[in-house]
Amino acid sequence: MFNDNHLKAIEQLLEFLKGSHAIEFSPTNRKERMEWVRSVLVRFKYLCLKRAEKGIVQEYLQKISGYSHAQLARHIQAYRQGQAVSAPYRRHRFPRQYSEGDIELLVETDNVHERLNGAATKKIFEMMYRSGDARFERLRNISIAHLYNLRKETRYRLRAFTYEKTKPTTIAIGERRKPEPCGKPGYIRVDTVHQGDREEEKGVYHIHLVDEVTQWDVTASVEQISESFLMPVLEEALLQFPFRIINFHSDNGSEYINHVVARLLQKLLIAQTKSRPRHSNDNGLVETKNGSIIRKHMGYHYIRKEYAVRINQFYRDYFMPYLNFHRPCAFPKEIVSPNGKKKTIYRYEDYRTPYQKFLSLTEREQYLRRDSTIAKLEAVAHEKTPNEAARKMQEAKRKMMTIIVSSHQPKTR
Repeated sequence: MFNDNHLKAIEQLLEFLKGSHAIEFSPTNRKERMEWVRSVLVRFKYLCLKRAEKGIVQEYLQKISGYSHAQLARHIQAYRQGQAVSAPYRRHRFPRQYSEGDIELLVETDNVHERLNGAATKKIFEMMYRSGDARFERLRNISIAHLYNLRKETRYRLRAFTYEKTKPTTIAIGERRKPEPCGKPGYIRVDTVHQGDREEEKGVYHIHLVDEVTQWDVTASVEQISESFLMPVLEEALLQFPFRIINFHSDNGSEYINHVVARLLQKLLIAQTKSRPRHSNDNGLVETKNGSIIRKHMGYHYIRKEYAVRINQFYRDYFMPYLNFHRPCAFPKEIVSPNGKKKTIYRYEDYRTPYQKFLSLTEREQYLRRDSTIAKLEAVAHEKTPNEAARKMQEAKRKMMTIIVSSHQPKTR
């Protein structure tokens, strides 16, 4: 600080304070300042002073050191207790629970599943750990809120990737009502997704079918929405479900509300219903899944109709097994309040894969088709881990898209 050894009496301090109001001192560093404060307390035998004299010493110390009253009080308390000068302040930090390796696992999982929501991702962590992958031991217990915090980390962000309206019809086919499955599988919702136009040429069409109770997904692709193309694919798609189909529900588009589809459903003993006017949620399940499944994985870009067969093969071999056995879905729970108002909530405990949801049904064996068994479904479910199935699906999709995109590029001489 500075040399004040000549100040040895309280009266000298008082005279110094009276004659130095305009003087300001700048201490050199923290250690020297603390040592100087202690030396002054020792020189003036602070503990033996009277109360008024202690006040003069404190005023002198505050003026020279620049300490606040609270800071100086802590130093005096340490001197009074015979303790050493307090160590530099260190801000409390919580220990880091999730390592960089955990963030890498999160990146790997998000990349192969194309970043599902937090609850579904945590469910995959649990499934991976149960499948024998010990790397997910910490992540399986992560809170959903903290999972989103990890996604904000720089290490994560550097490595992570991230319609044509249906024409109305007046054909009197199908009953206008909302299906009531009453907890039974086999009540199918269906919708069509168009893959764009180019130079007045139509792209492929995706047929998307979703079971209302289990959310079992079946996807197919056709070149055109016509009898010769649609009927074989639609009949094959209905047979992809492991359980019997009871009801076929669509909007009022002419691709499904026609006599050809009606005859097919009658042959298969399947009831046909269609959406009611002014009830936008009648077919909302499949329409909302179009964005998170078809559009998310196939995009919005134009795909020529000639690739419908190749897309169907990808759907059948990789996409549908991933969706139904390895991708968790949210299953809503409806709560009725005392005043009769209904509220839909989504809980983490209700996130399951469609296959897990089907297994949770009572008397599930009675809903199965003759050629389907629980043992067959179990074998498919345990053939791969969720990340392995997602990685295989992504590799197959990448190869397919590479071929499709390269064929759309203009040829140069």
